[in-house]
Amino acid sequence: MEKVIVAVDANQVNIQVLDFACFIAKLTHSKLIGIFLGETESPEMQAKETITGVGNNVLMEAKESIKQVDKSIYFFKEACRNRATNCSVHFGKGEPVVDIIKESRFADLLIVDPEMSFRDKKEGVPSAFIKEVLSKSECPVLIPPFRFDGIDEILFAYDGSPSSVFAIKQFTYLFPELTDKKLIVLEVNENDEVPVIEKEKIGELLQMHFSAIGFKQLRGDASNELFSYLLGKKNIFVVMGAFGRSNLSAFFKHSTAELLLKTINLPVFIAHH
Repeated sequence: MEKVIVAVDANQVNIQVLDFACFIAKLTHSKLIGIFLGETESPEMQAKETITGVGNNVLMEAKESIKQVDKSIYFFKEACRNRATNCSVHFGKGEPVVDIIKESRFADLLIVDPEMSFRDKKEGVPSAFIKEVLSKSECPVLIPPFRFDGIDEILFAYDGSPSSVFAIKQFTYLFPELTDKKLIVLEVNENDEVPVIEKEKIGELLQMHFSAIGFKQLRGDASNELFSYLLGKKNIFVVMGAFGRSNLSAFFKHSTAELLLKTINLPVFIAHH
């Protein structure tokens, strides 16, 4: 992996997300690019558009907006420098979803805060912005934990589908540095009699990359069992298939999704097929 992008609110940098993004960039020896998003354009474009003839109030607001974005850029660059992370900055054009999706087309990985929102009223977790980004991103997405203490284990949420297998392959290609970690393949079935789907084949693939692999099956509703299993877990990196399907779709539609996303405090890697 060479290019990691992190979505940044141009008005306020989330230091917890930036900490995690710097860790990922350093782990993978990648460049970290901050994509500064907002409903206004870059400081340079704002300055060009702040022409004579506008009202004093509008002019003052524009100047304050430019000043705040400049502060955010300085904070981002200094934080990266202090964490020995190679970084640069890109600016959106005032359309956050369109801007970040376009940037994702030319990136290896997108890191984005599940609470990021550009609406005036407070939203749940994940926000409407994040749900749209997850469904449209053109590279794998990594949702950071609210607090990060390290990675001891990889959890692969597996259901035998092409998208779940694609997700673990993408994760493996992007994070060869983590193949020495223990990997748990977790499958949830409602029927007690169902064996792990294509266990021999998925095991053969994973053994070529990981040295310590375990299989775990749970019985019951996939979303409920996944929630219960993850609750209270620490230092686990969760890998899931495409947004809008099976486990992941249920995960974000669950009535307690907001509470659990905050409670489980785990990084979640999501890849489309």
